[in-house]
Amino acid sequence: MDDVVEFEAQRSRLFGIAYRMLGSATEAEDIVQETYLRWSQADGVDTPSAWLATVVTNLCLNHLTSARARRERYVGPWLPESVATADGALGPVDTAERRESVSFALLVLLEQLTPVERAVFVLREAFAYPHADVAAVLGLSEANSRQLHRRARQRLAGHQPRTSASRDRELLERFLAAASEGDVAGLERMLAADATSWADGGGKVNAARRPVVGANKVARYLIGLLRRFNAATTATFVEVNGDLAVLGWVDETPLGLFAPQIEGDRVVTLRIVANPDKLTYLAGQLSRSGELSGLQG
Repeated sequence: MDDVVEFEAQRSRLFGIAYRMLGSATEAEDIVQETYLRWSQADGVDTPSAWLATVVTNLCLNHLTSARARRERYVGPWLPESVATADGALGPVDTAERRESVSFALLVLLEQLTPVERAVFVLREAFAYPHADVAAVLGLSEANSRQLHRRARQRLAGHQPRTSASRDRELLERFLAAASEGDVAGLERMLAADATSWADGGGKVNAARRPVVGANKVARYLIGLLRRFNAATTATFVEVNGDLAVLGWVDETPLGLFAPQIEGDRVVTLRIVANPDKLTYLAGQLSRSGELSGLQG
């Protein structure tokens, strides 16, 4: 098979690994491109899929060292870069497990793991690699791979995968309407008592630099935030990171993404991506698909 054709057949999987490892689509694309450069210069690769997975994973491990240092200096809360998933950009999200592997909630928690723990967890949980293959990719023993996977699972033990999303659209429509109308009481009824809002402005836009906690405070904060948007702002629904989210935009420029975490009939966590750098990749996806200019609620 031609080298370019072979690589393109693997690209989606490689991007999926890199994104889950880094939480950044832009950085994941750079890693995939570097992987291609190394692939184009390699000779006599017997098992391309294993070779490419090894290269992309180890490039991510190297990158995470400097990325962690940058995030320690990050202004305010750090959230993953948004990726539209309806078109399969991160692989199929047709099961609860696959949706969960790219969710904001899980990607934020993965920041708690060491780089190697994260690599083992991603390869094993998101891509179902046998421990023998994980060990080969990372240069570990199979026993060490199992130990790291067990440790990662223990450190993420408090994470609860979300339940059915069948009513999310209806709830979000009511939630957005209440916020737009300034209905504090209405919003409170749709928020968990201990609901928390996290906003990622990256120091580039005005956003809360600490979490807002409590249904009443979150409701008032959200209403105040929406009032700052101008009348030309349009809100629409888009599938991001496997879940339904609300995107605010003006003239094909995304202004902010509201990504709720829903349990039952309550919003328990609201993650707001306002840093324009975190919306660039999403905007590109929607523009290429022709959606951004014709989005409707």
